[in-house]
Amino acid sequence: MTLLYSALFVVAGALLLGITYVLAAHAAPGQAARTVEGGGLAPDGVTVPGGADGPPTVSVVVDAVRADQLHELLIEGGIALAVMALGSVALGWVMAGRVLSPLRTMAATARSISAENLHERLAVAGPDDELKAMADTFDDVLARLAGAFEAQKQFVANASHELRTPLTLQQAVVDVTLADPDASEEVLRDALRRVRAAGQEQERLIDALLTLARSQRGLERREFVDLTAIVRERLPAVGGCRVEARLEPASALGDPQLIERLVVNLAENAVRHNLPAGEGGWVSVWTGVDAAGRPGLRIENSGPVIPADQAAGLFQPFRRLGPDRVAPHGRGRGRERDGVGLGLSIVAAVVAAHGGRVWARTRSLGGLTVEVWLPCCGAGVGAGTDVLASLGPALPLA
Repeated sequence: MTLLYSALFVVAGALLLGITYVLAAHAAPGQAARTVEGGGLAPDGVTVPGGADGPPTVSVVVDAVRADQLHELLIEGGIALAVMALGSVALGWVMAGRVLSPLRTMAATARSISAENLHERLAVAGPDDELKAMADTFDDVLARLAGAFEAQKQFVANASHELRTPLTLQQAVVDVTLADPDASEEVLRDALRRVRAAGQEQERLIDALLTLARSQRGLERREFVDLTAIVRERLPAVGGCRVEARLEPASALGDPQLIERLVVNLAENAVRHNLPAGEGGWVSVWTGVDAAGRPGLRIENSGPVIPADQAAGLFQPFRRLGPDRVAPHGRGRGRERDGVGLGLSIVAAVVAAHGGRVWARTRSLGGLTVEVWLPCCGAGVGAGTDVLASLGPALPLA
C-alpha cells in the first residue's frame, strides 16, 4: 500500500509539474517591454531611435529570460517533487500501518481459532466501515461453522448410540442363551430370531445413513420424474390405515431414486405415527402443481397430538416424539423399534438437494401435515452444491 500510494503521488506530481511547465512555456509575453520599429529597448510608451544595427530587440531578450525561468522552474519543481515523494513514502508507511493494523489483529485472531475454540470471535469495534463489515461477516461464518460442528458431533454421537443399541441387544441375547446349559431347541431358535432382527435393524439404519449422505452430496443426475406415478405405485404398500388420495398430474426434474425414497419415507412416517389399528386412523395424499407450475406432494395423517414446541425438531436426525428406543406395545422383544429416526431427515435432505422446500404443520386434532414443493421442470437449477448454497433456511416449520 505504501508503494502504491507513493507511486500514485509521484505520477500525479509529475503530471502537475509537466502541465505547469507546458502552460508557462506557451504563455503570451507581457506588455512591460516591447520592440519598437527603428529603436532599441525602451520603457513602455517611450520611443528610442535606433537603426537596424542597434541593440537587440526586446523579443530576443524576453525569449532568453523566459528560457532561463523555465529551466529554473523545471529544476526547482523536480527537487520539490523528489522531496515530497520521500515525504509521501514516510507518511504512506505510517498511514498504511495504521489502516492495516486491524487486519493484522484479525489475521492473528483467525490463525488462533481452530475446531477446539470456534466460540471465539474477532469482535472488531469501531466505525461501520469495510473492515468491520468483513470482520462481522467472518464472525457470522464462524458461528455457522460452530453450529455445523456441534450438529456433526451430535449426529455422530446419536448414530453411534443407535448402532450400539442392537449390538448390545445381540450380545445380551447370545450371553443369556449361552449361559443356559439346558437351553432347548426352541429357545435357541428364538435367540437366533432376535439376533437376526437386531442385525436387520442395523442394516436398515446403515441404509438410511447412506441415503442421507448421498442426498446431502447433491444430485449427480437429473431426469423427468412422474411424481404422481411414484405415489400411486407406493400407495398400496400403506397398510393399516384408510387412505384418501387425490392425485393430479405432477412432474419433477430430479433423481428418481431419491424422489422415490422421499415418497416412501413420508408414507411410512404417516402410517407409523398414526392411531393404533382399529381406531380409525387415516392418511390423506395429494399431488399436483401450484400456480407457478411447481410440482408438490402433501401427506396428512391422523395420530397423537404433537406439541407445537416439538414440531421444529422433526427434521433433525434421530429425533422421535415420545419414548425413544422403547419397543411399542404389542411388539415382541427384539422386534423393530419405532423407526430409526432418519425418515424426515432424509426427506429434508432430498428436498434441499433438488432445490425445493418442505413444510411440516401440526394438526390441532392430532397428526401431522407435510408439504413438499419441488422446482418446476422448466426452472433452471444449477449443480447440487449451488442449489444448497442458494437455499438458506429451506425448512420453514409451522
